[in-house]
Amino acid sequence: MSDSEFQARLTASLASDNSLAAAAGFEFVTAEKGRGRMRVSWRADLVDQAETGALAPGLITALLDHCCGMAIPSDSGVSMPMTATLDLRIDFLRPAAPRCGVIAEAYCYHKADGLAFVRAEAWDQDQADPIATVQATFVMTGASPGAGSRS
Repeated sequence: MSDSEFQARLTASLASDNSLAAAAGFEFVTAEKGRGRMRVSWRADLVDQAETGALAPGLITALLDHCCGMAIPSDSGVSMPMTATLDLRIDFLRPAAPRCGVIAEAYCYHKADGLAFVRAEAWDQDQADPIATVQATFVMTGASPGAGSRS
């Protein structure tokens, strides 16, 4: 599968295969070997506390989880495995900025024995000042042979 075919499939699946992603307005930004980037724009209905104007932490967690799952199959030529979050550790470093969207980027750094290991960050205005970081483990099902090789 070519990179453009992969990106087209991935973009289509974001809108149709996951009702949370569609309802929250998660947007595909880019995917390349072992990496994925998504964003969610600010909307008043996604704010946790009206007085802060910041996107809800639960929404940011969902964005990071979704982005991590997207990074796993982003190796060109590998069939798209189904993934399930086995473990996700998130550290919130600060609140999101008021009335700002959030970008998430994930990196799948290792695959072995049907597991994928991923790190991710979310930020709003400056990538050097993250809102949250994630370390996660995913189970891969239906992966093509060789999906357990190192990324």
